[in-house]
Formats: sequence, C-alpha cells, structure tokens
Amino acid sequence: MAYMIPETISRLASVGERVLFQTLKQYLPSDYMVLYKPEIDGRRPDFVIVGPDLGIVVLETNDYEKNALVHVDQHEWQVHTSNGVSVVENPLKEAKRSAQHVAEQVKKEDKLIVRSGKWAGQLKFEIGFGAVFTRMKTEAFIQGRLFEAINKELVLCRDEMDPEEDGFSTDRLIEKLHNMFTSWNHRWYILTNEDIRAIRYSFYPESRLSMTYKPAASYQDQYLLSRHNMTMDLRQDSIAQHLGDKHRLIRGVAGSGKTWVLARRTKILAKAHPDWNILVLCYSIPLARNLEQLIERMIGEPEDLLDLLEMINANGLRAGDQVKIRGFHQWLQNDLQTREEAIPALLGKLEKKQAILPTYDAILIDEGQEFEPEWLKLLSYVLNPATQSLLIVEDRAQSIQKRKNSLFQDIGLNFRGRSKILTVNYRNTAQIVRFAWDFYQRHSVLKHSVVQGSTKGVEIIPPQSTRRSGPEPMIKRFGSLHEEIAYIAAQIRFLRDERGIPYSDMLILYRVKDRYDVSYVDVIRRGLKAAGLPFGWLSAEDGETQLTEPTEDGIRISTINNVKGLDFQAVFIVNMESMPYPLEELEEREVSLLYIGMTRALEWLYLTYSGESKFTLYFEELARKRSSPIASETRMG
Repeated sequence: MAYMIPETISRLASVGERVLFQTLKQYLPSDYMVLYKPEIDGRRPDFVIVGPDLGIVVLETNDYEKNALVHVDQHEWQVHTSNGVSVVENPLKEAKRSAQHVAEQVKKEDKLIVRSGKWAGQLKFEIGFGAVFTRMKTEAFIQGRLFEAINKELVLCRDEMDPEEDGFSTDRLIEKLHNMFTSWNHRWYILTNEDIRAIRYSFYPESRLSMTYKPAASYQDQYLLSRHNMTMDLRQDSIAQHLGDKHRLIRGVAGSGKTWVLARRTKILAKAHPDWNILVLCYSIPLARNLEQLIERMIGEPEDLLDLLEMINANGLRAGDQVKIRGFHQWLQNDLQTREEAIPALLGKLEKKQAILPTYDAILIDEGQEFEPEWLKLLSYVLNPATQSLLIVEDRAQSIQKRKNSLFQDIGLNFRGRSKILTVNYRNTAQIVRFAWDFYQRHSVLKHSVVQGSTKGVEIIPPQSTRRSGPEPMIKRFGSLHEEIAYIAAQIRFLRDERGIPYSDMLILYRVKDRYDVSYVDVIRRGLKAAGLPFGWLSAEDGETQLTEPTEDGIRISTINNVKGLDFQAVFIVNMESMPYPLEELEEREVSLLYIGMTRALEWLYLTYSGESKFTLYFEELARKRSSPIASETRMG
C-alpha cells in the first residue's frame, strides 16, 4: 500500500481521479510515495509517483470518451464539449511539461545531483511522464487508431488502472509506470530513503523548516473489551448506572473500559425506555460487529432473578429490537442511503428543512475522536431534541489530531460539567502497561503534555495499571523475516498447546505490507503455511484472505493501523525495523501506532526484527539494561 499525500482525495476530484488514487494507494509497494495535485512552484500536476526503483513519474488525467474525439494528431486534438468542438493540446504534451517542471524543482536539491563523472550535474534518476484516460479502454485506442497520435507506452487506459476491469493486474500497472520514460541516460539507480525525503523537501520546502507538531490524520487508540471476561471495578458500573440524562462525555486511557461503559449504558437505556429508538455508532465495521456482540450479550444477561423473570415474561430483549449498531459509513449507506461526500449538501437541506431523516431518542458514539465535525453536525439533526440523550466515548490521550472545533460548535451541546475520566488500564498486564508507556514517554513529542485528570485540549493521561501480572514482553532479533516467522510459528504452537490459547486469540501485526523488491505479507503467508497453521487477515483492505467471523479459528494478521478497538491474548509485532516508517513525516504518528500495537496484547507480547531503526535500537538498549527477565528472553533461541 503506497504512502499517499494527502491521505484522502478531495471531494472535488473527478470519478476517474478517485479510482486512480485508490488504485495507486492499494496496489503500489509500501515504499512508493504518491502525491495528488501537489502545488510545485505554481503548478499542480495531477499525480506524482516516487519509487525507489522507479524514480519519478508524473501523470496527467483526463476524462475524454472515444466518441467525443473529432480529430487527433501528435500536436492537437479536436474534442466535442458542451460549447461545441474545442481544440486542445495533445494530452501527452501537458504531461511532458509537468514532468519538466518537476525536474526543474527537484534539481534544486544538491543531494539529488550527480557530483562527478560522465553525468555530473544531472539528476541521479530519471523522470517519466504519462497521460491517463480514465474513461477509455485499450480496445478503444486500438479501434480508433489513437496510438498513431500518442505513444502507447506513455498512456494508461481505464482497463489498466481500474481493478474492476477484467484487464487489470498489479504487474501490468507497475510495468506500465516503469516504461513511461523517453530516455535512459545513465545506469540504474535505486533511490534511498534520504533521496525520497529530499524529493519531498523540494516539493514542500516548508516541511524542512518546521519541526513543530502539526495535525495529521489520526491513528487514535480505542479499546473493545468484548471478547474477554474482564472484571471492571465498581466505578465503571456506577458511571454507567448513574451517568445522568441528556448528553455526556467519557474520556479514558488505554484499556480503561470506556467501551464497556458504553455497552452497559446501552442496556440500561434499552431496558428503561423500551419504546426508544437507540443508535450506537463507531468508526469501523469490524469494531461495530464486535460491539454488537458485546451489547447483545450484555442485554441478554439478567441482572438478578427478578430481571430474569421479567425477561422471560417479555420473551427476551434483543439488541436488534430497538438498538441499531453500525459503523458510521455503514449507517450512512444502509439507513440514510447516502455517502460521506453528500453530507455537506444534506446539511444544507436540513438547515432549510428540505430533508427528513429518522430520529433517534438516544445516540451513543464509540471512538468519538475519529468523528469529523460534519459527522457530528449531522448526528445533531437526528437526535431527539426532547431527550438530548447523547453519549460520546473518546480517547484523546492517544490522539495526534486536536479537535478543530469544540463539541458545542459541532453539536450545539455544552459538555462542561458532563464529562468523566477513566484512568485505570484493565486490559493489559502491569508488565505490558509499563513497557508500552515507557516507550511512549521516551519517544513522544507530546510527553510534556502529560497531566493528571484534565479534560481540556489534547493532554495525555498517564495510565494506571491493575495488579494483574503476566510475562514480560519479549524482544528478539533475527537474521531475516523468514527466521522471525519461523520463531513466531513455534511460539504460536507453544501458546496453543501449553497455554490453551486458541488461534483466533493470536494476532500478527506489521507496519508495511511490501517494498519494491520484497513482499512482507508473502513471507508471512509462506511461513505460516509451511508450519501448517491456519490464518487470515482481519480486514479485506489489505487485499488478503479475510477471516470475517470472530469465532472463525485462525491466527489473525493485520497492519497496525487496522486494529483499533480490538485486543488479543497474544500479539506478535514483526519487521519492527520498518518503524518509524521512513516516508512518514510525523514520527509522532509512528510512536502512537506502535503504542497502539503493543497495547493490543492482553498477556503475551512479542517484538521481532531483523534490521535496524531508531525504535529497534531503543529496544536493544532496553534489553541490555534489563538483566531480568526481558534480557534473558532476548537471548532465547
């Protein structure tokens, strides 16, 4: 999965640009960087692709259709438009000019210039260019003899860039990009991470100057205690029971039972108001499925004998009877028949009272820090104004994206005096809590923002662990990823056979799925297959075989940023040298991601690597300092 700048495409982008954006993101290697419409010294090429083995390729897109073309040649094209026939430049010429403009900008970086020899003064790498036809397939080009007017090697057609088309393949896409060069002046050159950073600096010189913290897309940590029978203290139950009516806010540290309180509160409201229409929302569909299981189980469990008799007389109470549990985008699609892109227009209609939406007597939001202001504004329209029963559960302690507006501005409700803070981590053992927090304290630029008991800003609330103990996290270095997976396979068998942990309660995490010269997921897949172990991916987003049911037996595999809201008895984080991710401008995000990954583990945590990075050097230093027990575990063979 390529590194995208920006991470999401603008709502104003054309359909074809959206398809190409998602294709490049999903199918290019993880060490490729793709920039969408970067402003480069006054010019905005549509796409700029940077890859270690590629160099730079500049792509310009258009949405011409075959029957709209009146006449084409190598210089000008006549095209039917709404205003009649227009004469436009051959699309390839625009792409070439953009590439030349990019080359001029990149040449300003001394690090990217050959210093001596035959090619002294030239770029170390080549810059290619191409034209993308988002609505025309290769067949149309052949039938219309369009390749006589435009070099076919420098053209990307619909069937070559759309995964939904029969002719699409990853290999074909990458091969096309590698052939979009008109000349090769010198020997093959592989861009280093420093080269790629220099290219990025040449496009965005301000990023070199600013070392201050800047908001970015969040990878906040949220925790779901749905799959494990954890004991909460009386405070959690008391909060759920006596939260009070109308709107409330709950913040908490990792593993503090925030989601448990939300589920308990859902049951209380459903029982107290059987006529209410209740909506429970979270960010992701996988988390929504787990949240649904937790709430249904909680609703189905009687509080006491009297409660049991009432449930029998009422033929039981099920979550589906009055409670809808959805991922936000799932709710938009299934219940409102709309999409996120249409929210601004829908809000405009609601303000003018030109639209009618369902009304919910109570709304409960998990992962509230993930919700955009427009999402919250939309929810304010579907909340019954007579009840104002809104519960937002969030974890800004892990957030690197400060909320731009207050909740009052987004929803119109004041949460002052209506918030609670949970500080005790119930999920992880004391060893994992200490291990992960020490790492966070050492590397986070926000460490000076740690406060006790504040509800303002983005302060970090330090976790207090329970007295539950377990094994120390294990650190081990290997000669290759193949050796890492072989070791992990042996540990998985030990945990299964000796500790009775099911495969479905074990998770393997990685930061990046591939590189231009190696596929990490292939190594993981082959290693587990060779060991005869069942496995599958948590999310179809990674393009792998997905384990869809929580009860389906098999080791779970995922990128770190796809496990928000989940926890497992045993977690293995592999290929640790890929963190911090060299293409990531904000190291703070990498710190947050690794902290999230480590705190997925309820009891067993393994960290393995076969290379070197800032993070692995820290863990090696830690292992040397701790003679027992981590250092001894490090020496385990």
